[in-house]
Amino acid sequence: MTTVSIDADIKAKWPEGHSSYSPGSAEELAIISIDILVKELGTEAAQTFITQIFEKYPANPKATEEIERA
Repeated sequence: MTTVSIDADIKAKWPEGHSSYSPGSAEELAIISIDILVKELGTEAAQTFITQIFEKYPANPKATEEIERA
């Protein structure tokens, strides 16, 4: 498994205010990105967008096997 280190300073601005984020991992960056996407597009449109992304990548057979064993 590869470890990714992220050095980012994200500032998101809306008419209602702003948010600042400093993710340190790919997981934190994904959570921040999804949060911003939902705020911008709404839940349903964000889910549609995310579904399109998952369609680009095949399911991870190893992860599926581990889930089925649990």
